[in-house]
Amino acid sequence: MTPPTHDGLLFGIYPGGAAGDDTGGLAQGPPDDPARVSYLLDRLQGRPGRPFLVRAYTAFDDITRPGGPHATAAPADAARYAVRGRRLDLVAQYRSLTGDVDGYCAFLCELVEQYGAVTDTLQVAEEPDVTSNPVLDGCYPRVREAIVRGVPAARARARELGHTHLRFGFNTTPLLGPAASFVTELTGLGGAEFTDALDYVGLDFFPDVFHPVAASDLAGAVEGLLRHHREAVLAPAGLGRLPLHITEHGWPTGPGRPEHRQADVVETVVEALAAQRERLHLSGYTHFALRDADTAGAGLFHRFGLTTDDYTPKPAFDCVRMLVERFGAPVPDPV
Repeated sequence: MTPPTHDGLLFGIYPGGAAGDDTGGLAQGPPDDPARVSYLLDRLQGRPGRPFLVRAYTAFDDITRPGGPHATAAPADAARYAVRGRRLDLVAQYRSLTGDVDGYCAFLCELVEQYGAVTDTLQVAEEPDVTSNPVLDGCYPRVREAIVRGVPAARARARELGHTHLRFGFNTTPLLGPAASFVTELTGLGGAEFTDALDYVGLDFFPDVFHPVAASDLAGAVEGLLRHHREAVLAPAGLGRLPLHITEHGWPTGPGRPEHRQADVVETVVEALAAQRERLHLSGYTHFALRDADTAGAGLFHRFGLTTDDYTPKPAFDCVRMLVERFGAPVPDPV
């Protein structure tokens, strides 16, 4: 089933204060302030009732017990932010060292039971194509099997409970060169039961963060990557009908990385998405992250926020707020 479409992009943001880094560690500073988070989410959303996603992460591992409840790890108690038209974009990470796919499928069904009423999108696994970082799911055995079995299992449970609004997908990082076959291999493993249960595919991408891109080339690079994923990754896998959702994008500030450049990058990327929304079937954009993990931290992953870790807005905050107003999905008419 193809999910319902909007007249604009479906925006969202990860509002927590913790971020995994490229070494398998965790960048984390002051604790979250839920009142400030709620206030800033209201400002970004702009109008109560405008469709807007709150990205949250929870994980299955070998000590997870069946029966729940299962707390969100980042941000804590994410459901509190699913108000005034906001809904969760829930990421169910797979971190089983023993390859417990049966347990993961049960975990997904329990997430549907617990969070289904306040969730719009449930992402099965996080960056399963990345095999080198224990923060990400590709590092764990049988992750592909967990995805192709987990999506149909969770979808079936959602339909049993009447959650026909709930959409299911998975995501990857940019798949270039030989890695472009990852999705085709996944659909080959899962077959029709898997592909028929999918509603979207996500993409985490961070242009000009790990590999520099000239400002004048950024819009073209974004368009080229999105076209590549549509034509060379999704279409050969039989998923060309599905929308592509940008599930993580951001640009960190810090030494040599000025705040005004962060705003410029975000604006360029979102404008490129909006320009290609219909042609490349792009459904939405989720920013990573609302606040810095630790503004005083030395690492790149400490300062991805639209605000500092005390919630002081950077220029990119107002930039995103205006982009939501320009390109965001409209407030639905009253029923």
